[in-house]
Amino acid sequence: MAQMTMIQAITDAMRTELKNDENVLVYGEDVGQNGGVFRATEGLQDEFGEERVFDTPLAESGIGGLTLGLAVTGFRPVMEIQFFGFVFETMDEVVGQIARLRYRTGGKYGAPVTIRTPYGGGVKTPELHADSLEGIIAQSPGISVVIPSTPYDAKGLLISAIRSNDPVFYLEHMKLYRSFREEVPEEEYTVEIGKADVKREGKDVTLIAYGAMVHTCLKAADQLAEEGYEAEVVDLRTVSPVDMDTIIESVKKTNRAVMVQEAQRQAGVGSNVIADINERAILHLEAPVLRVAAPDTVFPFAAAEDVWLPNENDVIEKAKAVLNF
Repeated sequence: MAQMTMIQAITDAMRTELKNDENVLVYGEDVGQNGGVFRATEGLQDEFGEERVFDTPLAESGIGGLTLGLAVTGFRPVMEIQFFGFVFETMDEVVGQIARLRYRTGGKYGAPVTIRTPYGGGVKTPELHADSLEGIIAQSPGISVVIPSTPYDAKGLLISAIRSNDPVFYLEHMKLYRSFREEVPEEEYTVEIGKADVKREGKDVTLIAYGAMVHTCLKAADQLAEEGYEAEVVDLRTVSPVDMDTIIESVKKTNRAVMVQEAQRQAGVGSNVIADINERAILHLEAPVLRVAAPDTVFPFAAAEDVWLPNENDVIEKAKAVLNF
């Protein structure tokens, strides 16, 4: 195994699939010689050529239209949106066309499309770069939404996404790109889309999160452990579809839960997760399911970002509220 950052694991996944399948294409704004804004595609054009790894014009709607055309003609496109906030420029292509293709054609055509894009706060980006818009895509039927929190999951999930015969929106939290390393197999492997992972076992309260908030929950769990509470941390990994079976199994064990997301309270997928817990496990709950989320405002400018984003103290506060209910 090799020690990899998340960005290295993502690059390795694309390299693996470019080698495995000549129909895989990687493209987007500045992904060629520049290797992308965060160097996620660095070296891939030199290795696989300009016909398979290439730059596009600065037009997300054009990139989306190209992706749809490539998908119906036998290719497996890996399309990059430079930052998640730019997704509005290609919403029709993504959720109006690509996500509906299999249904619209009665199964004649699939859309083996992977849409990669960075997102997330904590790195002081300009406006429209850090927004957590996963809820908008997750509420659009026909497309899976994947959000890894570790390098190991990042590689396995991206390989699964590229091999999927249906579209996958693959979100990469910018703060996690180079924040830590872990052991990642150099050979190919997959992580199942739609399957959550228990990142920490516990018996007193379930902390449910995805993306960078998984690490916020792990920090909170460490501090709660110092006070004698054992928190279980469930990493959704996929927010559409959500693996409710794993969540319900955890809630039945702990009888208490807190949903944690970086997105605003009215956004993300937290509300749906809580509703499903109430529908399926309300008789196992000893307290209401609480949530930690950002305020219902637009993402703030960099100077206010640290105040606006949820942190481990917010998680601890809500965890103690359900523990002491």
